[in-house]
Amino acid sequence: SLLFVWLADRFMFALFIEGFEYKVRNFLFFNLPVFIFIILASTAFRTIRDRIIEDSEKQEKQNENLKTELSFLRSQVSPHFMFNILNNMVALARKKSDILEPSLIKLSSLLRYMLYETDEDKVLLDKEVEYLQSYIDLQQQRFGKNITINVSIHEVEGPYYIEPMLLIPFVENAFKHGTGMIEQAMINIDLKAADNMLYFTVQNKFSNLADEVKDKASGIGLNNVERRLKLLYKSNHRLLVDKSNGYFTVTLEIQLA
Repeated sequence: SLLFVWLADRFMFALFIEGFEYKVRNFLFFNLPVFIFIILASTAFRTIRDRIIEDSEKQEKQNENLKTELSFLRSQVSPHFMFNILNNMVALARKKSDILEPSLIKLSSLLRYMLYETDEDKVLLDKEVEYLQSYIDLQQQRFGKNITINVSIHEVEGPYYIEPMLLIPFVENAFKHGTGMIEQAMINIDLKAADNMLYFTVQNKFSNLADEVKDKASGIGLNNVERRLKLLYKSNHRLLVDKSNGYFTVTLEIQLA
């Protein structure tokens, strides 16, 4: 570099042109330390710069891997959900039910949400709640008086945002394991968002006998959403699962901001 050439020139000039002994002593005590400092500083700067570039590339790769995994997990939710809903439609068609048409309209709104409004990293909590309510309405139409569904969705206080299709697997799981060979089937759903916190509880009666049959085809939804929660919210969420006294209860708390 030009700096090295200049220093070398000054060194040669000092040694052979302007007095050898004096200049050598002057160089050793004053010039050489500066020269060494410049070389060390240059090396350290290059090392730090390379490390920053390497860390930046590594972080970018991790972010891309995270996006890829989240996209994959989200894609798993939609087919699993659609499989259950289409089975519901088939059941209504076989019964020649009058509620088939309004159910299809409700399903259409669900598909619109899934296809056009879930591409973003996050959506308004109000939209997610509306989607959740539509799903519950479809299930209520399907089961009618065979199940008691208690839904308490409190008015959302602020414009909160949430990962799309994050809450539906809990409700899907409740209907999957809380219906069928269960006496006085009951599902309780409670949702509240206030002070930058989301509180969501889903509870259903369960039967060990029924679960022995259903477990072979279950687990996709809850395992999926648990993985997504760990990736997205890390320590900013708490998920509790309790199975006792004939009830299966899932409690989720998320810090929204």
